[in-house]
Amino acid sequence: MPLVAPTAVHRFANGGFSESPDLLAVEEPLEIRLGFGPANDRQQRPLAVTMRTPGHDVELALGFLFTEGIVQSRTEILSARHCSQEEVEKGNVIRVELHPDVQLDWAKLDRHGITASNCGVCGKTSIDAIRTSCPAPVSGTFLLDAATLMTLPDQLRTRQQAFAHTGGLHASALIGRDGQLGAVREDIGRHNALDKLLGIAFWNGNVPMHNQAVLVSGRIGFELVQKSWMAGVPMLIALGAPSSLAVELAREAGITLVGFLKADRFTLYTYPERIIEKAPTMAGAL
Repeated sequence: MPLVAPTAVHRFANGGFSESPDLLAVEEPLEIRLGFGPANDRQQRPLAVTMRTPGHDVELALGFLFTEGIVQSRTEILSARHCSQEEVEKGNVIRVELHPDVQLDWAKLDRHGITASNCGVCGKTSIDAIRTSCPAPVSGTFLLDAATLMTLPDQLRTRQQAFAHTGGLHASALIGRDGQLGAVREDIGRHNALDKLLGIAFWNGNVPMHNQAVLVSGRIGFELVQKSWMAGVPMLIALGAPSSLAVELAREAGITLVGFLKADRFTLYTYPERIIEKAPTMAGAL
């Protein structure tokens, strides 16, 4: 399915209306189903529904399962693919087959409920229950210098292809130690874009992600910090603002939180020691 959909709009400018074509960000439901149980008695059950922009659905499902603490290793995944048995599904169902040894506590999993594109923790009855699934605080030696950090907004802008056409999608990107963007994922939901990104690292066996930072295009809420903590991300960077609970959790998680990132400034909320000033040039030192 495409990321954008055409439509006709009426624009008002210079005192009058004119009709013109436009593009919209696509929003479709994705149901994540789990196949589980011993080899001689496999069962299937829906886990969650999220409103997402189609594309990289398998990464989204795997990232969701990992960042919500349902699986810890790719060895627990036998397969993940779209279901196409019913016409009504239309590519909007992913079935993830779990290893027979994986034990699921459905009473606990029921707290996930229905997730929507604008809310990453809807249906969860207790923030404390989320915290208990997180690992030890993030450690490591990941550093970025301030000058390199401020190049990231322009780097991200050139990689947000769907956003350029619609203005309606969030993005998440991996940042290496050299300050260059790696993989970029877009979605109508902030938490979906991040799950797609972290799903790549999970499937490639690159978690915990001690050697990479994550950049997000919008604001930072609690759920983005929680997902980053699960993946061992040492630095979470945003073009927008963090919430009070996001800052509180980042401090608990050992994550450096950067907000309001622009080409000439940014704000540090936690663990500022991971952002260093660029070393002075020889000429500047004289």
